[in-house]
Amino acid sequence: MNSVAPFAHEALFYRDEGDFLSGTARFVADGVDSGEPVLVAVPEAHIAPLRARLGDAADQVHFIDMTEAGRNPGRIIPGVLMAFSASTQRRFRMVGEPIWPGRTDLEYPACVQHEALINTAFEGRQGVILCPYDASALPGHVLEDARRTHPVVIDGERRVASEWYTDPAGLADIYNVPLPSPPADAEEHPFTVGTLAHMRKVVSAYAHWLRREQIEDLMLAVNELATNSILHASGRGVLRMWREGDTVVCEVSDKGAGFPPSFTGLSGFGIVMVNLLCDLVRTHTSHSGTTVRVYLGR
Repeated sequence: MNSVAPFAHEALFYRDEGDFLSGTARFVADGVDSGEPVLVAVPEAHIAPLRARLGDAADQVHFIDMTEAGRNPGRIIPGVLMAFSASTQRRFRMVGEPIWPGRTDLEYPACVQHEALINTAFEGRQGVILCPYDASALPGHVLEDARRTHPVVIDGERRVASEWYTDPAGLADIYNVPLPSPPADAEEHPFTVGTLAHMRKVVSAYAHWLRREQIEDLMLAVNELATNSILHASGRGVLRMWREGDTVVCEVSDKGAGFPPSFTGLSGFGIVMVNLLCDLVRTHTSHSGTTVRVYLGR
């Protein structure tokens, strides 16, 4: 007798709304019929049509606008998927669309790392995650990466094991790419353990035009990153700050080897906190050290 793997991570390629609904509605309805908790985290434009297709079954489904909840790709595993699966001891189903047309080149590496890390974060758990990809609008390389991050790919009537599936750690390393250089007018502040309090004041002053709660979030995130540099790198680091439109960007760099690209790390769950607080988190590690860049906008 064939056994069913505890966890499955599948990509669904769709080309129009009809494709999307055909591919997701039966998956969701089967979960509802089986008494499984079901989460649908997709861009808002998909939610109303899927609700209509599901009919009364939609009342048993938890819907989330992924463009808000998953704006930061690093927030999706701890803040959306894990948060939902932790609420139940039963086998779960989730539809998650983390990559949609309009994702920026800056966000994209974090999106691929997110998709790769799902395979390790949920290994051995009881459930399945289906990830829709708009094959008519997304570039070809995005679909190629989807084949590398998902053990199974569904394209039309074909559901096949992906021959391109890649070890998550290896793929995350492929997208450990250098970050764009800071602008020439970026503020620069070296720090040590003795200057952490001053650094928090510097961040607060620089981001003064954000809302008070945003300033506090940014100070907390930068403090966590700087503390990690002090504890696990050379005991010192450099903070750089600049603005990109309505967004404040803070970068913490040090001479350390960094941390594994997982949803845990830093100091315990520090990287989880940083991702939950910020709009985007990007990391690059090389032989010369580690740089973590966080973005927070109005």
